[in-house]
Amino acid sequence: MADRLTDADLPRVYADLGLPGVADIHVHFMPDQVLRKVWAYFDAAPGGRWEVRYRLDETERLRILGELGVLAHTALLYPHKPGMAAWLNDWGVDFAARTPNCVATGTFFPESDVDTYVSSALDRGVRVFKAHLQVGAYDPRDPLLDPVWGMLADARTPVVCHCASSPTPGPYTGPDPIAAVMKRHPDLTLVIAHCGSPEYADFLDLAQRYPNVHLDTTMSFTDFMSERSPFPSSELPRLRDLADRVVLGSDFPNIPYPYAHQIEALVRLDLGDDWLRRVLHDNGMRLLGRGQ
Repeated sequence: MADRLTDADLPRVYADLGLPGVADIHVHFMPDQVLRKVWAYFDAAPGGRWEVRYRLDETERLRILGELGVLAHTALLYPHKPGMAAWLNDWGVDFAARTPNCVATGTFFPESDVDTYVSSALDRGVRVFKAHLQVGAYDPRDPLLDPVWGMLADARTPVVCHCASSPTPGPYTGPDPIAAVMKRHPDLTLVIAHCGSPEYADFLDLAQRYPNVHLDTTMSFTDFMSERSPFPSSELPRLRDLADRVVLGSDFPNIPYPYAHQIEALVRLDLGDDWLRRVLHDNGMRLLGRGQ
Protein backbone atom coordinates (compact mmCIF):
# COMPACT_ATOMS: atom_id res chain seq x y z
CA MET A 1 0.00 0.00 0.00
CA ALA A 2 1.38 3.35 -0.99
CA ASP A 3 -0.14 5.00 2.08
CA ARG A 4 1.09 2.42 4.59
CA LEU A 5 1.51 4.07 7.98
CA THR A 6 4.88 3.97 9.70
CA ASP A 7 5.56 4.36 13.39
CA ALA A 8 6.82 7.88 12.68
CA ASP A 9 3.40 8.80 11.24
CA LEU A 10 1.48 8.08 14.44
CA PRO A 11 1.78 11.51 16.12
CA ARG A 12 0.08 13.01 13.07
CA VAL A 13 -2.69 10.40 13.18
CA TYR A 14 -3.35 11.14 16.85
CA ALA A 15 -3.27 14.90 16.27
CA ASP A 16 -5.80 14.59 13.44
CA LEU A 17 -8.12 12.81 15.90
CA GLY A 18 -7.49 15.40 18.62
CA LEU A 19 -5.78 12.83 20.84
CA PRO A 20 -2.63 13.30 22.93
CA GLY A 21 -1.74 9.62 22.38
CA VAL A 22 -3.19 6.18 23.04
CA ALA A 23 -3.82 3.71 25.86
CA ASP A 24 -2.79 0.13 25.10
CA ILE A 25 -4.28 -2.57 27.33
CA HIS A 26 -2.34 -5.47 25.78
CA VAL A 27 1.41 -4.87 26.16
CA HIS A 28 3.83 -7.48 27.47
CA PHE A 29 6.70 -6.84 29.84
CA MET A 30 8.04 -9.79 31.81
CA PRO A 31 11.11 -10.92 33.72
CA ASP A 32 13.88 -11.37 31.18
CA GLN A 33 14.12 -15.15 31.54
CA VAL A 34 10.36 -15.51 30.98
CA LEU A 35 10.24 -13.18 28.00
CA ARG A 36 13.09 -15.01 26.30
CA LYS A 37 11.11 -18.25 26.57
CA VAL A 38 8.13 -16.51 24.98
CA TRP A 39 10.35 -15.31 22.13
CA ALA A 40 11.72 -18.82 21.70
CA TYR A 41 8.13 -20.04 21.32
CA PHE A 42 7.53 -17.56 18.49
CA ASP A 43 10.86 -18.48 16.88
CA ALA A 44 9.66 -22.08 16.70
CA ALA A 45 6.30 -21.18 15.14
CA PRO A 46 5.49 -23.30 12.08
CA GLY A 47 6.75 -21.71 8.89
CA GLY A 48 9.06 -19.32 10.73
CA ARG A 49 6.81 -16.39 9.80
CA TRP A 50 6.50 -14.86 13.28
CA GLU A 51 9.46 -12.54 13.65
CA VAL A 52 9.20 -10.53 16.86
CA ARG A 53 9.44 -6.96 15.58
CA TYR A 54 10.55 -5.25 18.81
CA ARG A 55 13.00 -7.82 20.17
CA LEU A 56 14.98 -5.25 22.16
CA ASP A 57 16.10 -4.73 25.72
CA GLU A 58 13.63 -3.39 28.26
CA THR A 59 14.92 0.18 28.26
CA GLU A 60 14.73 0.42 24.48
CA ARG A 61 11.23 -1.05 24.37
CA LEU A 62 10.03 1.54 26.88
CA ARG A 63 11.65 4.32 24.87
CA ILE A 64 9.91 3.15 21.72
CA LEU A 65 6.52 2.99 23.44
CA GLY A 66 7.01 6.63 24.40
CA GLU A 67 7.82 7.55 20.82
CA LEU A 68 4.73 5.64 19.66
CA GLY A 69 2.59 7.91 21.84
CA VAL A 70 1.51 5.20 24.28
CA LEU A 71 0.39 7.17 27.33
CA ALA A 72 -0.68 4.21 29.48
CA HIS A 73 -0.12 0.49 29.12
CA THR A 74 0.00 -2.85 30.91
CA ALA A 75 2.78 -5.36 31.51
CA LEU A 76 0.79 -8.52 30.89
CA LEU A 77 2.20 -11.60 32.61
CA TYR A 78 0.91 -15.16 32.73
CA PRO A 79 1.99 -18.48 34.29
CA HIS A 80 2.00 -21.84 32.56
CA LYS A 81 2.20 -23.90 35.76
CA PRO A 82 1.54 -23.63 39.50
CA GLY A 83 3.94 -21.66 41.69
CA MET A 84 4.67 -18.88 39.17
CA ALA A 85 1.89 -16.34 39.53
CA ALA A 86 2.75 -14.91 42.96
CA TRP A 87 6.33 -14.03 42.02
CA LEU A 88 5.20 -12.70 38.63
CA ASN A 89 2.87 -10.39 40.55
CA ASP A 90 5.78 -9.23 42.71
CA TRP A 91 7.73 -8.44 39.56
CA GLY A 92 4.75 -6.64 38.01
CA VAL A 93 4.24 -4.40 41.04
CA ASP A 94 7.94 -3.50 41.09
CA PHE A 95 8.02 -2.86 37.33
CA ALA A 96 5.06 -0.49 37.49
CA ALA A 97 6.61 1.37 40.41
CA ARG A 98 9.63 2.25 38.24
CA THR A 99 7.71 2.75 34.99
CA PRO A 100 5.42 5.80 35.11
CA ASN A 101 3.21 4.94 32.13
CA CYS A 102 2.71 1.30 33.16
CA VAL A 103 -0.25 0.19 35.24
CA ALA A 104 0.56 -2.50 37.82
CA THR A 105 -0.41 -5.83 36.29
CA GLY A 106 -1.00 -9.22 37.90
CA THR A 107 -2.01 -12.75 37.04
CA PHE A 108 -3.22 -15.98 38.65
CA PHE A 109 -3.44 -19.76 38.30
CA PRO A 110 -5.81 -22.29 39.91
CA GLU A 111 -3.84 -23.29 43.03
CA SER A 112 -4.48 -23.45 46.74
CA ASP A 113 -3.20 -19.96 47.61
CA VAL A 114 -4.58 -18.12 44.59
CA ASP A 115 -7.15 -16.06 46.51
CA THR A 116 -4.48 -15.00 49.02
CA TYR A 117 -1.97 -13.69 46.49
CA VAL A 118 -4.63 -12.06 44.30
CA SER A 119 -5.99 -10.23 47.36
CA SER A 120 -2.42 -9.15 48.21
CA ALA A 121 -1.87 -7.93 44.64
CA LEU A 122 -5.02 -5.83 44.79
CA ASP A 123 -3.91 -4.35 48.12
CA ARG A 124 -0.57 -3.41 46.51
CA GLY A 125 -2.23 -1.52 43.68
CA VAL A 126 -2.51 -4.04 40.84
CA ARG A 127 -4.99 -2.46 38.43
CA VAL A 128 -5.42 -5.14 35.76
CA PHE A 129 -4.94 -8.91 35.61
CA LYS A 130 -4.10 -11.29 32.78
CA ALA A 131 -5.60 -14.77 32.39
CA HIS A 132 -4.25 -16.95 29.57
CA LEU A 133 -6.42 -20.03 29.24
CA GLN A 134 -4.53 -21.32 26.21
CA VAL A 135 -1.02 -21.19 27.68
CA GLY A 136 -2.13 -22.09 31.20
CA ALA A 137 -4.42 -24.86 29.92
CA TYR A 138 -6.71 -24.44 32.92
CA ASP A 139 -10.46 -24.35 33.28
CA PRO A 140 -11.71 -20.88 34.28
CA ARG A 141 -14.61 -22.67 36.02
CA ASP A 142 -12.19 -24.36 38.45
CA PRO A 143 -13.66 -23.96 41.98
CA LEU A 144 -10.30 -22.61 43.17
CA LEU A 145 -10.83 -19.60 40.92
CA ASP A 146 -14.41 -18.82 41.88
CA PRO A 147 -13.45 -16.55 44.82
CA VAL A 148 -10.89 -14.82 42.58
CA TRP A 149 -13.45 -13.98 39.88
CA GLY A 150 -15.76 -12.71 42.61
CA MET A 151 -13.01 -10.61 44.18
CA LEU A 152 -12.08 -9.05 40.85
CA ALA A 153 -15.72 -8.39 39.97
CA ASP A 154 -16.26 -6.64 43.30
CA ALA A 155 -13.08 -4.58 42.82
CA ARG A 156 -14.11 -3.61 39.25
CA THR A 157 -10.64 -4.73 38.20
CA PRO A 158 -10.30 -5.61 34.49
CA VAL A 159 -9.10 -9.08 33.51
CA VAL A 160 -7.54 -9.32 30.05
CA CYS A 161 -8.37 -12.90 29.13
CA HIS A 162 -7.03 -14.95 26.25
CA CYS A 163 -10.00 -17.30 26.13
CA ALA A 164 -10.59 -17.66 22.40
CA SER A 165 -9.03 -20.35 20.21
CA SER A 166 -6.43 -18.47 18.15
CA PRO A 167 -3.70 -19.23 17.31
CA THR A 168 -4.34 -22.83 18.40
CA PRO A 169 -7.23 -24.19 20.48
CA GLY A 170 -6.67 -25.32 24.05
CA PRO A 171 -8.77 -27.62 26.22
CA TYR A 172 -10.64 -24.66 27.77
CA THR A 173 -10.60 -22.05 25.02
CA GLY A 174 -13.69 -20.99 23.13
CA PRO A 175 -16.73 -19.09 24.39
CA ASP A 176 -18.40 -21.66 26.63
CA PRO A 177 -15.99 -21.92 29.61
CA ILE A 178 -15.63 -18.17 30.11
CA ALA A 179 -19.35 -17.62 29.45
CA ALA A 180 -20.03 -19.88 32.43
CA VAL A 181 -17.79 -17.62 34.55
CA MET A 182 -19.70 -14.56 33.38
CA LYS A 183 -23.01 -16.21 34.20
CA ARG A 184 -21.83 -16.71 37.78
CA HIS A 185 -20.11 -13.28 38.01
CA PRO A 186 -22.09 -10.98 35.68
CA ASP A 187 -20.42 -7.81 36.99
CA LEU A 188 -16.90 -9.00 36.10
CA THR A 189 -14.94 -6.54 33.94
CA LEU A 190 -13.69 -8.97 31.32
CA VAL A 191 -11.54 -7.91 28.35
CA ILE A 192 -11.57 -10.53 25.61
CA ALA A 193 -8.14 -10.59 23.96
CA HIS A 194 -7.84 -10.56 20.16
CA CYS A 195 -11.54 -9.65 19.77
CA GLY A 196 -12.25 -13.32 20.45
CA SER A 197 -10.58 -14.66 17.28
CA PRO A 198 -11.71 -16.87 15.63
CA GLU A 199 -15.01 -17.06 17.54
CA TYR A 200 -15.72 -13.38 16.89
CA ALA A 201 -19.52 -13.61 16.74
CA ASP A 202 -19.79 -15.65 19.94
CA PHE A 203 -17.71 -13.16 21.90
CA LEU A 204 -19.65 -10.24 20.46
CA ASP A 205 -22.74 -12.02 21.80
CA LEU A 206 -21.08 -12.19 25.22
CA ALA A 207 -20.28 -8.47 25.13
CA GLN A 208 -23.86 -7.66 24.23
CA ARG A 209 -25.12 -9.86 27.06
CA TYR A 210 -22.91 -8.43 29.82
CA PRO A 211 -22.28 -4.67 30.12
CA ASN A 212 -18.76 -5.04 31.56
CA VAL A 213 -17.41 -7.34 28.84
CA HIS A 214 -14.96 -5.59 26.50
CA LEU A 215 -13.03 -6.67 23.39
CA ASP A 216 -9.40 -5.76 22.82
CA THR A 217 -8.17 -5.25 19.28
CA THR A 218 -4.88 -7.11 19.66
CA MET A 219 -3.72 -8.18 16.18
CA SER A 220 -7.30 -8.04 14.92
CA PHE A 221 -7.90 -6.53 11.47
CA THR A 222 -4.16 -6.55 10.64
CA ASP A 223 -3.02 -8.16 7.41
CA PHE A 224 -1.27 -10.85 9.46
CA MET A 225 -4.46 -11.87 11.27
CA SER A 226 -6.76 -11.33 8.31
CA GLU A 227 -4.83 -13.97 6.36
CA ARG A 228 -5.44 -16.49 9.14
CA SER A 229 -8.65 -15.55 10.91
CA PRO A 230 -10.43 -12.62 9.24
CA PHE A 231 -13.01 -10.65 11.17
CA PRO A 232 -16.35 -11.10 9.36
CA SER A 233 -17.46 -7.89 7.69
CA SER A 234 -21.04 -8.73 8.61
CA GLU A 235 -20.12 -8.16 12.28
CA LEU A 236 -18.70 -4.66 11.79
CA PRO A 237 -22.03 -2.96 12.68
CA ARG A 238 -22.01 -4.70 16.05
CA LEU A 239 -18.39 -3.70 16.59
CA ARG A 240 -19.30 -0.10 15.79
CA ASP A 241 -22.22 -0.18 18.22
CA LEU A 242 -19.92 -1.41 21.00
CA ALA A 243 -17.73 1.69 20.70
CA ASP A 244 -17.50 2.09 24.48
CA ARG A 245 -16.32 -1.48 24.97
CA VAL A 246 -13.70 -1.99 22.28
CA VAL A 247 -10.21 -1.09 23.48
CA LEU A 248 -6.83 -0.84 21.82
CA GLY A 249 -4.50 -3.78 22.33
CA SER A 250 -1.35 -4.48 20.34
CA ASP A 251 0.69 -7.42 21.77
CA PHE A 252 3.79 -5.17 21.74
CA PRO A 253 6.62 -6.18 21.54
CA ASN A 254 5.65 -9.64 20.27
CA ILE A 255 4.26 -8.60 16.89
CA PRO A 256 5.58 -9.44 13.40
CA TYR A 257 4.86 -5.99 11.92
CA PRO A 258 5.25 -2.33 12.92
CA TYR A 259 3.08 -1.03 15.76
CA ALA A 260 1.60 1.49 13.34
CA HIS A 261 -0.02 -1.32 11.37
CA GLN A 262 -2.39 -2.05 14.27
CA ILE A 263 -3.48 1.58 14.29
CA GLU A 264 -3.76 1.60 10.50
CA ALA A 265 -5.90 -1.55 10.60
CA LEU A 266 -8.36 0.19 12.92
CA VAL A 267 -8.42 3.38 10.87
CA ARG A 268 -9.22 1.53 7.66
CA LEU A 269 -12.30 -0.09 9.25
CA ASP A 270 -13.84 3.33 8.58
CA LEU A 271 -16.08 3.25 11.66
CA GLY A 272 -15.69 6.97 12.31
CA ASP A 273 -13.42 9.31 14.23
CA ASP A 274 -15.52 9.16 17.38
CA TRP A 275 -15.22 5.35 17.41
CA LEU A 276 -11.48 5.64 16.95
CA ARG A 277 -11.09 8.15 19.76
CA ARG A 278 -12.90 5.86 22.18
CA VAL A 279 -11.03 2.74 21.09
CA LEU A 280 -7.57 4.29 20.92
CA HIS A 281 -7.74 6.46 24.01
CA ASP A 282 -10.88 6.91 26.09
CA ASN A 283 -11.80 3.28 26.81
CA GLY A 284 -8.25 2.25 27.66
CA MET A 285 -7.70 5.22 29.95
CA ARG A 286 -10.93 4.38 31.79
CA LEU A 287 -10.12 0.69 32.18
CA LEU A 288 -6.57 1.42 33.32
CA GLY A 289 -7.72 3.98 35.85
CA ARG A 290 -5.95 6.90 34.21
CA GLY A 291 -9.03 9.08 33.76
CA GLN A 292 -9.59 10.91 30.48
